[in-house]
Amino acid sequence: MKCGCGGSRILKISGKTSDCFSMSLGDKEYDGYVPGGLNIGEGGYGDYIIIDLCLDCGKVQGDFPVSQEKVDAAFGGEE
Repeated sequence: MKCGCGGSRILKISGKTSDCFSMSLGDKEYDGYVPGGLNIGEGGYGDYIIIDLCLDCGKVQGDFPVSQEKVDAAFGGEE
């Protein structure tokens, strides 16, 4: 895997949370399984936080920008 910056030092981060994941954005809060669509897990709602981080430029890898619809779905419990 290569980053858009050309770097190839991609740190893969994974952690199992079961249903103990939480996040907040402004006044929105969410607790439960890791939601999909935000580049922090695999697919739909699951147990694992998964992030790929470029050690050359510091950018999180994935499909960006994340649409407001995906953000709303993640905080609303739907996708």
